[in-house]
Amino acid sequence: MSSARVSRHARIRMMAAVATVCALSAAPLAPSAVAADTPPYTETYRPQFHFTPEKNWMNDPNGLVYYKGEYHLFYQYNPNGNSWGDMSWGHAVSRDLVHWEELPLALSHDDEEMVFSGSAVVDWNNTTGFGTKKNPPMVAIYTSAYKNGGKQAQSLAYSTDRGRTWTRYQGNPVLDIGSNNFRDPKVQWYEPTKSWLMTVSLSTEHKVRFYSSKNLKDWTLQSEFGPAGATGGVWECPDLFPLAVDGDKKKIKWVLVVNINPGGIAGGSGSQYFVGDFDGKKFTADDKGTYTPPTGTVVQDFEGTNFSFWTTTGSAFGQGPATGAVDWQGAVTGFDGKGLANSFHGGDGATGTLSSPEFTVDSPYLNFKIGGGRHPYEAGTVLDTTPPEGTVLADFEGGTYGDWTATGDAFGTAPATGTLPDQGQVSGFLGDGLANTFLNGDASTGTLTSPEFTLDKKHINFLIGGGNHPADSDNPTAVELLVDGQVVRSSTGKDGEALNWASWDVGELAGKKAQIRIVDNNSGGWGHLNVDHIMLSDTKAPRVSQETSVNLIVDGEVVRSVTGADSESLDWASFDLRPYVGKKAQIQVVDMNSAGWGHLMADQFTTADKPAKSVVQRADWADYGKDYYAAVSWENAPGGKRYMIGWMNNWDYGQSIPTSPWRSAQSVPREMALRTVDGQIRLTSKPVGSLESLRQKRPATASGITVRNTSKPLIGRGVQGKALDIEATFSLKDADRFGLKVRTGAGGEETVIGYDTTTQELYVDRSRSGVGDFNSTFPGVQTAPLKAKNGKVKLRILVDWSSVEVFGGNGEAVITDQIFPDPSSTGVEVFADGGTATLDHLQAWQLKSIWR
Repeated sequence: MSSARVSRHARIRMMAAVATVCALSAAPLAPSAVAADTPPYTETYRPQFHFTPEKNWMNDPNGLVYYKGEYHLFYQYNPNGNSWGDMSWGHAVSRDLVHWEELPLALSHDDEEMVFSGSAVVDWNNTTGFGTKKNPPMVAIYTSAYKNGGKQAQSLAYSTDRGRTWTRYQGNPVLDIGSNNFRDPKVQWYEPTKSWLMTVSLSTEHKVRFYSSKNLKDWTLQSEFGPAGATGGVWECPDLFPLAVDGDKKKIKWVLVVNINPGGIAGGSGSQYFVGDFDGKKFTADDKGTYTPPTGTVVQDFEGTNFSFWTTTGSAFGQGPATGAVDWQGAVTGFDGKGLANSFHGGDGATGTLSSPEFTVDSPYLNFKIGGGRHPYEAGTVLDTTPPEGTVLADFEGGTYGDWTATGDAFGTAPATGTLPDQGQVSGFLGDGLANTFLNGDASTGTLTSPEFTLDKKHINFLIGGGNHPADSDNPTAVELLVDGQVVRSSTGKDGEALNWASWDVGELAGKKAQIRIVDNNSGGWGHLNVDHIMLSDTKAPRVSQETSVNLIVDGEVVRSVTGADSESLDWASFDLRPYVGKKAQIQVVDMNSAGWGHLMADQFTTADKPAKSVVQRADWADYGKDYYAAVSWENAPGGKRYMIGWMNNWDYGQSIPTSPWRSAQSVPREMALRTVDGQIRLTSKPVGSLESLRQKRPATASGITVRNTSKPLIGRGVQGKALDIEATFSLKDADRFGLKVRTGAGGEETVIGYDTTTQELYVDRSRSGVGDFNSTFPGVQTAPLKAKNGKVKLRILVDWSSVEVFGGNGEAVITDQIFPDPSSTGVEVFADGGTATLDHLQAWQLKSIWR
């Protein structure tokens, strides 16, 4: 089960530490608002060839097993809502891994436990005694997440009717080590020892354990693996399987997949893997050697007694470099020499900046070490925290709500004074009080309504945090403006506890009587709201920075930014300076966060000809996109194939994506292989072959198109659509970047799928892919290393109504990203920047829907 599960409130605390809060104006209804009479599977963003449940929340794929002609896909499912909660196992089956039939709920949560992630096997020899050899049972091995105390242990359920009905084993749990972070068992039959093998995660310890059993009931610890590779978040949903290298069945290697959140290659959730050997008891990863960063010229190493010509604001960085950890800080590692910049002076609550002198950019890269909090820079934010002038309607000071009227139990009898019991740390409010509806946890609901007032200024500004449930959703967490009893403006949180400014333009309503109503009608995950300092003003309040980041500033704008990984260990990062050579620039180390992990460390700023790579960049990833997580594979698939599927979402924003009445999709199932790429054994993937059955008979084609510093639409060649399967081959000329733009159209929308010849990287840019303002980490660019072959780059691109999956080369570079474009954006264009490239050949098939 994915990281939503340490316990609901623990998950909330973790998300609160990393999510950025903002607000949506609901003047027009959000695209997620679906007319009640919209037929299922035709909604605006409904995937047409990816599995989604008809309604409600879904996350990790579970219990992947093949039996009697059916591929079973179980999955983490909330039967009671469209956000995480009440975790149970949903169920679907397929005969081709493409067309899916959703079946009734398989394993339901109950009063004692939620049913977290796990696996399923066919017990062919009836080792459990749950069935017979003639009718072997299907056995699910899942994590029991106990509601009382939060303990996680491994349990069994079984079915003797092809997975249609299930019985929990009376002897549960079968493996209990007394841990609250022990989950996601992947079980398989290990033929050499005639026993069952369990691969299971000690999530917060960054370890995977291997257990053995003869009957699925009695388990013996064999070994453990880790920490290794990327460890910036919890380790979850492990998988272990053998594959032939380059198709040679005499050369078998084992692959250990370890999903991590946060700390993935693209930020947030990700699926890393290790290649190595398994002897029946122990997994040994291949030795990748030690890392030596590029040499260069050190411009600041913080080895002096003061910051020299660098200047500070605020108190966070102290009077000079630190020599390691400062008071009340955990052990700090990974810095070079004796000194570093450390903003923990005064604890997480202190803020400030550390800025270099201005310099002229004359090197290709700036490498440096960074550690501390994971709070990314958000474009458009300001460092000045002073609120604009105006008339305060409510500041929730003085211990009362004054003449505001409360209903329900969410607001209590008085404002909160900060963070409430079991809540993630609340920050960003002003003074000593705020309205906070977490009074009795997410389950409490209610409203808080102001007296009537006159709209006599241009804007209403207020601070807001908490859950993302817009006013037009079934169970909102929203601040609403009422005029004549009607909601005319509204804003919601962004699944983060930190408050930040939201603003309504009310100039057109001047002179009207109005009321403010704070509504918490949600009792699920993030079912609460934080609100403070509601005011009328002629000035729009700008959103305030809450970052912990190192920024490169050119011409007064932040052009490069890196944040920490919620770790006291520093690691390498790099800025590509090449676009700014000859320009004046400045380095700024910024700590504007006063919540958990609200500090930053930096060291060893070095100009160099090549970029330094972090541990995360040096790790191996099954997918380099934002939206591929909890990836696991099917057991005993026909023909010895190894098919893998992942949750096509990211915990950074997963509960905020604008879809209804369902939320989340699974990726296309992929056939996995091990191939030698540039001398290294890599895990590669390609879409399952049966996906081609959805192709319309005649593809649109384009050949021999050369473009130079431009973008050329292919609509005249019939290349367009919302659900496409594209195969394209390009020849490198002298362009810096080239590729395709898909889902182009309305208001300049485009999703750019390109190749950067200067960095030898495949990339997907979804900065202008449609709706993306629900979380600041959603827009952006994802990259994957990919070398051209014989001067050519080959791409396979799957475009669905709300996603792209890009397979570069022979599947060694894969990027999976959600997108939320307007339905009218159906164009495809070929482009080249910084020179010329040629589209040798393209075929684009319209794909039929699996739902009709």
